[in-house]
Amino acid sequence: MKLLQTIGQVVLAQLARWGHGALFFLDLLRATPSALRRFGLVVGQVHAIGNRSLVIIVASGLSVGFVLALQMYYALTTYGAAESLGLIVNLALVRELGPVVTALLFAGRAGTSLTAEIGLMKAGEQIAAMELMAIDPKARVLAPRFLGGILSMPLLAALFSTVGILGAYVVAVLLIGIDAGNFWSIQQNGVDVWRDVGNGVVKSAVFGVICTAVALYQGYETEATPEGVAYATTRTVVTASLGVLAMDFILTALMFSTP
Repeated sequence: MKLLQTIGQVVLAQLARWGHGALFFLDLLRATPSALRRFGLVVGQVHAIGNRSLVIIVASGLSVGFVLALQMYYALTTYGAAESLGLIVNLALVRELGPVVTALLFAGRAGTSLTAEIGLMKAGEQIAAMELMAIDPKARVLAPRFLGGILSMPLLAALFSTVGILGAYVVAVLLIGIDAGNFWSIQQNGVDVWRDVGNGVVKSAVFGVICTAVALYQGYETEATPEGVAYATTRTVVTASLGVLAMDFILTALMFSTP
């Protein structure tokens, strides 16, 4: 009986946390239209979030492009299909690796910064001061950051995929010796703008919602102590990463299940 009681308490506590997070997300969505009236704040957040992640996105995209080109070349030469290297790399980056890896890097870099920023504002009682002055902190502080994260993610994912394709070009054409015209022409013929690129943009936008909402929730609900802020940043990375990976499977199944 005690074991069942313990399991029930854990399940109820987890359901309560999920319900609280869902209510927070609904409040954040209701506050989002007010942020559009202060679009300068949103633009500032896009600039801040993008700059925080720009270096690691470019470096990671270039590295992934290098490695992917090498690995795909070794595999494709076994079947005499090395001319398809550019297409394989492009589809892998645009459909999958670009949005997913960008989201994971975003959660680890910009997401933790957002959590720490909101958590420190709460620890410094700035959030409480806004509430005392009848200012909704969700509309004034959280909503612009939420929109900024959603807008930043597709841009960062596109940059990641672009740099990755250029890195693959360097390895495939300049180092291995694959014909440059063949490398680009097969991509033009094999990549569909709406099915491949469009779905990748949708994926990255959804991942932006997940990562930014989780980061803001963890910062807003954290304990107003240095230890609480540190713990919240760890929860941001873990929760956002698991959410991105789970949603990636669902979106891939929905987008690419039919020819």
